[in-house]
Amino acid sequence: MELRSIGSLRVSVVGLGCNNFGMRIDAAATERVVAAALDAGINFFDTADIYGSTQSEVFLGRALAHRRREAIVATKFGMAVDDKRRGARPEYVRRAADDSLERLGIDVIDLYQLHQPDPDVPIADTLGAMNDLVKAGKVREIGCSNFAAEQLDDASRAVGTGAARFVSLQNEYSLLHRQPESSVLPSCQRLGLAFLPYFPLASGLLTGKYEPGKAPPANSRLSLQWTSRFTTEKNVRIAEALKAFAASRGHTLLELAMSWLAARPPVASVIAGATSPEQVRANAAAVNWTLTPQELAEIDRLAP
Repeated sequence: MELRSIGSLRVSVVGLGCNNFGMRIDAAATERVVAAALDAGINFFDTADIYGSTQSEVFLGRALAHRRREAIVATKFGMAVDDKRRGARPEYVRRAADDSLERLGIDVIDLYQLHQPDPDVPIADTLGAMNDLVKAGKVREIGCSNFAAEQLDDASRAVGTGAARFVSLQNEYSLLHRQPESSVLPSCQRLGLAFLPYFPLASGLLTGKYEPGKAPPANSRLSLQWTSRFTTEKNVRIAEALKAFAASRGHTLLELAMSWLAARPPVASVIAGATSPEQVRANAAAVNWTLTPQELAEIDRLAP
């Protein structure tokens, strides 16, 4: 599989989002999914301390125990684990990193990401603590998530001379959520940040398995109540048009969704979740469509 750069890291163009671990699948199923990912050429695993109520990191660490050298591990901090473990204060940054290292059972986090901006803490303070982690050898690269363009600029200006700076941004981005194109993606290109799209398949709507007028497949992500924002009438209509477009060219909607993201200049790895080895293998194989300028123009018309 093609490898791309996030700072000094070389990651697979398809990554594995690990927010299902500990929430929708158990430790044994996690091991099967992780093994299938590695075997398919995926080396980038993205988790967070809050996923699965901290169990995602535990399950991922166990699954990688004997194959750690094959993996690039990314995790996040900042969202509330509980009332006391939250935010981006320097003292908490250090604690959160140590907690994640222990749960993952590893010596160093390859990419450590601030999960969301903390309005109560100057970004320079948070960056200073993250730089200390890099200098201590606990973290290789640092990144951020859910940042707006102006917040990226603030962070860039706040970095001290020779200190670690954000090398990546992870925000929602898909054929059904193209807002990053207005300002965030240009900022990433200007600042030299790798972009990591989450919800690339709109929680399953862009897999092609959803049928309009019918209930989502049982046990699918779209069957969860919080995902109802994806299945609006407009989104379903666009997804069906894109599905027909892909089929007319001998491809699936999944291949279109993944290949289109992989073709965006700042994108380093498309982070897609999975609950089975079959899903992992399908995602890994889905970046096989080199879209022509004419096809990209038609996609813009169908999914503006």
